[in-house]
Amino acid sequence: MQETNRKPHVVIIPSPGMGHLIPVVEFAKLLHHHHHFSISLLLPSSSPPTTAQTTFLSSLPPAISPTFLPCVDSSLLPSNVAHEVTIHLTHFHSLSHVRSVLSSLSNVVALVTDLFGTDYFDVAREFNIPPYIYFTSNAFCLLSFFYFPKLHETVSCEYRDMAEPLVMPGCVPLYGKDFVDPAQDRQDEAYRVFFYQIKRYVLAEGIFVNSFLELEPGAIDALKTEDPNRPEIYPIGPIIKSGLGGEADECLSWLDQQPPGSVLFVCFGSGGTLSNEQINELAIGLENSGQRFLWVIRAPSNSSVESFFTQGSNEDNSFGFLPEGYLDRIKNRGFLVPSWAPQLKVLSHKSTGGFLSHCGWNSTLESIVYGVPMIAWPLYAEQRMNAVLLNEGIKVALRPKVTESGVVDADEIARVVKELLEGGAGKKARERIKELSELARKTTSEDGDSTKILSQVAQKWSQHSKVIN
Repeated sequence: MQETNRKPHVVIIPSPGMGHLIPVVEFAKLLHHHHHFSISLLLPSSSPPTTAQTTFLSSLPPAISPTFLPCVDSSLLPSNVAHEVTIHLTHFHSLSHVRSVLSSLSNVVALVTDLFGTDYFDVAREFNIPPYIYFTSNAFCLLSFFYFPKLHETVSCEYRDMAEPLVMPGCVPLYGKDFVDPAQDRQDEAYRVFFYQIKRYVLAEGIFVNSFLELEPGAIDALKTEDPNRPEIYPIGPIIKSGLGGEADECLSWLDQQPPGSVLFVCFGSGGTLSNEQINELAIGLENSGQRFLWVIRAPSNSSVESFFTQGSNEDNSFGFLPEGYLDRIKNRGFLVPSWAPQLKVLSHKSTGGFLSHCGWNSTLESIVYGVPMIAWPLYAEQRMNAVLLNEGIKVALRPKVTESGVVDADEIARVVKELLEGGAGKKARERIKELSELARKTTSEDGDSTKILSQVAQKWSQHSKVIN
């Protein structure tokens, strides 16, 4: 610890689960590699670390030091509640441990937490450490959060029943049915926790947003200028996984044999599972589209969000849940992968021409960076909001129509897949995302806006280090 204490020190506290840990670690890498900060990653949890977590963290450079905080007693965490509630309580019951760690550190110039960790602000202030949020989603989503206190006071019904959309400066209209999951039931404890957290955002010294000026000019401008009481907003994206990683994979060999831009990559992220009915419709739709596809597939489940937090696996190599004879019928056009594929390598491959995605923000930014147009298929969290942004706002995604029963049928899937890869709407989305890919490259270059913004904050923190020493 002595060596790290000589450098300006940043404490970062993500929420539990790999889905929250990975983007925060990428932010930590930027701070270390480009600005030479020492980083303490404090990891609250309600269970012992998983193999996936320990393997992932073991690859970090020595200056990024992870510490697993003592597990929160399971008796303090009620069962059968939304994940947002469990996360909030895990943070709350970790406050004393964070306080203890902070008291043992010196030269701490900032404490950064994610969207669920605002209770740590109070502990940071006890040590005169400025608190920040790293908001791992987009500016459109963040801006909507600042509207909830007013919505809470003025709207009496459930937000999904609002007749009119939320209209924010510089943004496409957002209907209540597309609000984040915790806002879909105002009587649920998840909404109370969500509302408590977002009301405290104004207490942050600043908020980092994983987006960039050219991607969301309207939302970023509104965040910066609409209300002087808001914290400083720092758009520093796109921050995605560094390096393509992974070893040679059979699916990549298959991609090598396909024509350029001809393959639809189908992947619903680390937590993406579908019902049995929806998997069957998707399978038939992909087959009937006549297009090539690479499908990362998991066995059916009615709960998508669980494995986002646990990195669980729904692997079923037999694919016995697919329609009879399916594998034989699609063997010349389709390639199926159980549970996981090297996503960055697939998206960067010359044969990949489209991405059917759950619209998780990490995956979305990866698609933008590599210039791959999308089919938006949101599942949970803020993904419906992301789908609105991608389809109606920045116009890089097509969005299939959903039936009243909540299923996308095979005919609609076949239509939208063919349109993305061969149609006029797909061509426009492809042209637009290629433009954004180039803008993403520029903004993260040495003299790009995102790089400069993070450098300015880093300089401010370094000055703070000189003051406290």
